[in-house]
Amino acid sequence: MNPSDIPAVNRLLKKEFAKQHAPIIELVAAQTRDPFHVLIGTILSARTKDACTAGAVRRLFAEISSPGDLRKIPLERLENLIFPVGFYHEKARHLKALPDVLQSKFGGILPDTVEALCELPGVGRKTANLVVALGFDKPAICVDVHVHRISNRLGLLRTKNPFETEMALREILPVRYWKTWNSYLVSFGQTRCAPRNPRCGDCPIRSFCNECTATRSC
Repeated sequence: MNPSDIPAVNRLLKKEFAKQHAPIIELVAAQTRDPFHVLIGTILSARTKDACTAGAVRRLFAEISSPGDLRKIPLERLENLIFPVGFYHEKARHLKALPDVLQSKFGGILPDTVEALCELPGVGRKTANLVVALGFDKPAICVDVHVHRISNRLGLLRTKNPFETEMALREILPVRYWKTWNSYLVSFGQTRCAPRNPRCGDCPIRSFCNECTATRSC
């Protein structure tokens, strides 16, 4: 795949995405239109399946609507609300620390840049980019293992880790695709382009895939 193929591949991925259920964080963004809720949902979703995250955010959002509300909930109660998301003990501690860090560093206002968001507890570049894109509706490229793997499998990039992938995509991906590239590739990676035994036979983008062409697996 070459950078010139991006518009065609994006159109095909968009069609595939429309056939699947929307990721939980996109639902949170659409339903709340609130960057804080998107942030909390994204933190909870890390290394957790959407069905589990959906239950956790539903229980938690029934009791909180702002950073200040997190101060009022005892840590043990917070853990119970978000259980059984992955690493729930650690995530609960991050959520408890969030209001104080937010107040001390940003005057209680949730920042809208990747670099500033990364100063918050439990927030890395993947989470920060997703909050900027879905919470603040600004261009940002969220790169997780699916985006990293598939971008390299296609031959669009030759990068060693998600950070390198993000920086490379910033150079070659048109800005109009930044906010949706993650959603499309995550969905595609979960439903078709798995790490092992990808479903290449009827893959809609197989003609663009360098790995598929090289191995003649399609």
